[in-house]
Amino acid sequence: MSIRHGLLALLERGPRYGSQLRTEFESRTGSTWPLNVGQVYTTLSRLERDGMVAQDGADEAGHPLYVITAAGREELRTWFERPVDRASPARDELAIKLAMAVGAPGVDIRAVIQSQRRHTIKAMQDYTRLKARALAALESGSEQRRDDVAWLLVLEQLIFRTEAEARWLDHCEARLIRLSAVAPQEPAPPETAPAPPGACPEAHPERAARHH
Repeated sequence: MSIRHGLLALLERGPRYGSQLRTEFESRTGSTWPLNVGQVYTTLSRLERDGMVAQDGADEAGHPLYVITAAGREELRTWFERPVDRASPARDELAIKLAMAVGAPGVDIRAVIQSQRRHTIKAMQDYTRLKARALAALESGSEQRRDDVAWLLVLEQLIFRTEAEARWLDHCEARLIRLSAVAPQEPAPPETAPAPPGACPEAHPERAARHH
């Protein structure tokens, strides 16, 4: 998630202070990716260091205001035009978990998949209910607020992502079933007869042999 570019996009609408930027960012994304004020000000400091924003006075309450610079507008324009790079995908905890669960001692990977599937389907249902509310709010309002439309787009992305995740989990389970059907069986360890009471086969192997 590019917080810096999100803040630049909000600053293009006019001067803002830190907590105002946090509130508008969360409103635009439906608090899907919550920020804290410290994170916002740290990002603003880096943007100021890079010449993309500058401080420009303060509001009536004394909050320092930030404005976007020409360099910041150019960076924002380039960001909007540049496709999101998928060559180095972000680490996905679920994919890593399943990869590590394969062959892990004492782990039932199918149980892991089924547990995750239940969670994923519940999340998809929750997102779908939120989408219905968002659509109803947009249709009943006298005007379509920019933040409401943005939140609807985020919700639909979350729905598509959870749908894809559920399909992938189904695929993983089917793949594991097919592979287990053709995987070679591990040879069973050779059985050994129990030693007679008081005997120590390791110390007297020939005596143990005579007992057989």
